[in-house]
Amino acid sequence: MTRILVIGGGIAGSATALALHKAGLEVTVHEAHPGTAEDIGAFLTLASNGMRALAQLDASEVVTSRGFPLRTMRVLDDQGGELAHVPLGEADDTLLRYRCLRRGELNAALQAEAVRRGIGVSHGARLVSVENGPDGVSARFADGSVATGDLLIGADGLNSAVRRTVVPGTEPVYAGQSVYYGYTRTAPVAENTGHLTMVRGSAAAFGYAVSPDGEVYWFARVGGDPVPAEELAHPTPSRWREHLVALLGKDATPAGIVSASTDDLMATHATEIPPGTPWRSGRTLLIGDAAHAASPATGQGASMALEDAVILAKSLRDTPDLDSALTLYEACRRPRVEHNITASGEISRGTRPPSRAAGGPPPQRPGDDTLTARLDWHRDLHADAGNAEQAG
Repeated sequence: MTRILVIGGGIAGSATALALHKAGLEVTVHEAHPGTAEDIGAFLTLASNGMRALAQLDASEVVTSRGFPLRTMRVLDDQGGELAHVPLGEADDTLLRYRCLRRGELNAALQAEAVRRGIGVSHGARLVSVENGPDGVSARFADGSVATGDLLIGADGLNSAVRRTVVPGTEPVYAGQSVYYGYTRTAPVAENTGHLTMVRGSAAAFGYAVSPDGEVYWFARVGGDPVPAEELAHPTPSRWREHLVALLGKDATPAGIVSASTDDLMATHATEIPPGTPWRSGRTLLIGDAAHAASPATGQGASMALEDAVILAKSLRDTPDLDSALTLYEACRRPRVEHNITASGEISRGTRPPSRAAGGPPPQRPGDDTLTARLDWHRDLHADAGNAEQAG
């Protein structure tokens, strides 16, 4: 097997292309959007596990040139009193520190690196259908073009067109919260950069971080009914800001930050793909949010997608046939990512509070004990997986 089609040029798709290329496979990326960044407004944090995956792709430098590092997390009550102050991830290693950056910046950085390495990336390629055959798979696009390969990877996100061919009728479900993102340079906060601050708000979960140049990046997760689809299609940032200020009026820190924000504000829904959703059909595989989207409460979406990229490339590299490689990949990934879906959904729905809010250690996720070995590019993934199964 040498030819692989990646549908979707976002974080999961571009990272997967980098990993497959490093493994010596021929890969092309087909992105429906005309540019590199579908979602400029929102920001994200890459956790240490995601940064570890980037390091295995030799892509740390292209990402650390964007955004800013986060070394600690502070937890405040609704009036600004500090409840906890703990380190974030592997803060002592400059390559593995948490990083805060806009989603569009990460998309653009990874996609540009793919192009720099000679990987073919086409834009404006909207997928129409996928046809699996015994000897190959074909992707048909709206412009009439057809691409063929030995494997097709659906990395086209939450509203995946590839997923509609693999699991017809499976759609993301609302996870219990609407999520707002905003920015301000005039908010009444005193701390320096390098901290992620979480606020136990009286009516919403709230978090923020300050960039080195003094810009505050913030988000609010609000439970209840979702933002109406009409409002998402036709954004009303000023009304969203007024709604949040009223909702957070009793909370000194969040209310002050939101009221100082500009109209550079966006809203979305916390959504998830139900655990147990199939990822494979013939020579087609789903990865990233297309396969296992979770609500943003754990902050692991991008990091899990980067893990996917490394583990998939190693599965294909270290296993002699396609079916065995995809079986190995799924065995390595499904317990870990579906635990994240469940844990994140419980936080969003309020059925389980985030353990870090109490200042305690982060909970163990399936695969945490084997992650370093599995991501290590120079180790045989099949052997590591076998050893882990024997140990279990």
